Amino acid sequence: MVGQFERNKDTVQEITESAATHVGNIASIITSAVRDITREIGDGISEAVEMYEASQRAKEDGGDESPGQRLRGDHEVTPKPVIDPDTEQR
Repeated sequence: MVGQFERNKDTVQEITESAATHVGNIASIITSAVRDITREIGDGISEAVEMYEASQRAKEDGGDESPGQRLRGDHEVTPKPVIDPDTEQR
């Protein structure tokens, strides 16, 4: 027969094991969340750096106008040469 002390010990042991399992699961959830958040922040920063570098390359390639100027159409356009088919050399 199991005595009172043994039953109490088993109860405390079961509660402790259950609590440890739950704490471990919660820690795992938090760890995953921190990892996912860190990854998203890193991806966002990488995209921002890529956009910045692309804008710098565009400026170096002679793109002095802002994106708004290009959309509005208030920038200079170099006319294309007109070739008269009658005077074209063959």
